[in-house]
Amino acid sequence: MKRYYFNVYNDDITFDDEGALLADDHAARAHAVKAVRSLASETVLLGHFTGSDRVEFVDADQNIIGQVRFDEAIVLKA
Repeated sequence: MKRYYFNVYNDDITFDDEGALLADDHAARAHAVKAVRSLASETVLLGHFTGSDRVEFVDADQNIIGQVRFDEAIVLKA
């Protein structure tokens, strides 16, 4: 298991200081998608949505592994 950190970039920047132990980079991306969906739902309840907001996930050495933008984690239907 490796520790990953999930930093949030929206109206503010929030750095994750706890992280999560996950099996691999694929599991970290799945974790980031769930986090983005949760955060996006909170912003919608406040009456706005910014698709470019994102969660960036990094390893224990702070190397960027990937990111998930809010507009990548959901499907908007008309």
